[in-house]
Amino acid sequence: MNKTIDRLKLIFLGVFAVCNLGILVWTVGWAWPEERCLGRHRWWDGTSRVCAQPVLTSDITGRMITDPKARAEALKAIGRTPPSAPKP
Repeated sequence: MNKTIDRLKLIFLGVFAVCNLGILVWTVGWAWPEERCLGRHRWWDGTSRVCAQPVLTSDITGRMITDPKARAEALKAIGRTPPSAPKP
């Protein structure tokens, strides 16, 4: 075979291997951790690859959400289960 064809074949195989390696690194390093983080109802920061726990403002300030429906929705949004109503 021609030396040029052999050289081009190796170049294309090398580019193919590098692209596959890049896709693998991106999948394992960025895509899978993001899916796990979002699955646990947390916040994903892709620039620093940090999975953070969301915090309600009422947890910090001490002021509670007075509307029970709004409080239940806020707790549901961050992945906490709303407390059940006390039994009489």
